[in-house]
Amino acid sequence: MAKGYGLPPGAEENRVLVRSRLDEIAAGDGPRETFTVDWRGTPEHLEVVQVPVGNLYYNPATHRIRAQSSHDPKRAEMLADDPWSTDSQAYLDHLLQALPADPTRTDPEFDELVASLKEYGQTEPGLITHEGVLVNGNTRRAALTQLYGPNQAMRVAVLPPSCGWQDIAAVELSLQLRKEHRRDYSYINRLLAVQELVEQGTPLAVIATTFRTTTDRCRQDQWVLARIESLIERSEAAGERLSLVAFEEQAEKFRELHRAYNKQYAANPEKAELLLENRLAAMLLGFAKTDVRFIDHDFRDRYLTKVLPANEAPAEASASVAIPGLGRAVKGPSLALSAAKALTDAVLRARTLSQSGSTAPQEVTTDAQKKITSFRTAMDEAISDAGREARIKKRKQAAPARLADAGRDIELCVTDLVMSRASQSLDEEAFDDAVTDLRQKLEKLAIEAKRTVRQPGDGVTWLLEALGKAH
Repeated sequence: MAKGYGLPPGAEENRVLVRSRLDEIAAGDGPRETFTVDWRGTPEHLEVVQVPVGNLYYNPATHRIRAQSSHDPKRAEMLADDPWSTDSQAYLDHLLQALPADPTRTDPEFDELVASLKEYGQTEPGLITHEGVLVNGNTRRAALTQLYGPNQAMRVAVLPPSCGWQDIAAVELSLQLRKEHRRDYSYINRLLAVQELVEQGTPLAVIATTFRTTTDRCRQDQWVLARIESLIERSEAAGERLSLVAFEEQAEKFRELHRAYNKQYAANPEKAELLLENRLAAMLLGFAKTDVRFIDHDFRDRYLTKVLPANEAPAEASASVAIPGLGRAVKGPSLALSAAKALTDAVLRARTLSQSGSTAPQEVTTDAQKKITSFRTAMDEAISDAGREARIKKRKQAAPARLADAGRDIELCVTDLVMSRASQSLDEEAFDDAVTDLRQKLEKLAIEAKRTVRQPGDGVTWLLEALGKAH
């Protein structure tokens, strides 16, 4: 079930106003504007009326700023306690205008919306309940208020009087996912919307259809959100934590991480966890996905440990885990995995203490910033070493891979010869020319192989002897 937020203080006044506007439309004989929504599984054509923006309330349950609401813990707590207060509504107004990945800055898309409304006016109606709660059009209300003040009329369609919070959540989501809707949910808010539907018991197949995606992508979204929530818990330091906003711009990195993790997990779960922790540390330090790709399960042991300052290398944890109430211990994570997790935790805590708005003492914040710089310098050097080795390995594998591809082409050629013999369709002159060209290329290959391969095996020895290049 969707969480309820009660009614705003102006609910009764808005009911009277909305009812009177609907009655005026019903009594008139002029053209009537309607707006169609998916209402409890069927299309519903709703009447559109005009209501002053000052009478309307931002929806505290909107998915659009769900993640961003945790940006300021104190105001987030105030919003949870009393979503209809002046301060809470002002906080929602601020978040609706803010950049999803950085709520301290105004979103350029909001500025574009303001400019559009100023030049062209409101082209599509919003959507409200009889009590004046905006289900769709929250951002437009913020823009109209900024442009013209609280007395500006806003065109809004009105949902049926029986509308509850479950209906509000369902209708908002269905409108957001319409193809013509231009402003998408931010990455984290999309993850939260998927998880909300899962918790309501909606089958993954239905969720996938709703979001126009696949069930595998929905499972990936669940996995990513679970990882992010775990990271937030692990980031706690001095009574503070990272917020969901800290992960808004990591979408592609998390998707690649999920694919790499699953591939490794199928072969070795322990190595998959090592890969996960190693890559998370790099992602938290702000490295690009092209850099993160060089990080594998053995990255810490092969590259990072030797460049990580000794006084900043986290101590390795115990390799046993106690079972509460039984007085027994079982084998826990390996020492390598414990050390990798400890490094990720150290980066998380440093990020928390150095984030904007931290209430930690200045000396603590400064120390955390120094740690971030130190970790990043070591990670950068380690990634450079890993990348250099990967490029060398790729060059070593290039020639064998190309020859293997040529071998597969020859196998296909054999099949084509068999088929052409049955139909007597072979162009023998063209085939002979192609074989001559192949021999010339094989001779070049043999010459270069003789110069390059120091200890020829059976294959190279045959090539050299077959083409007269053995001596």
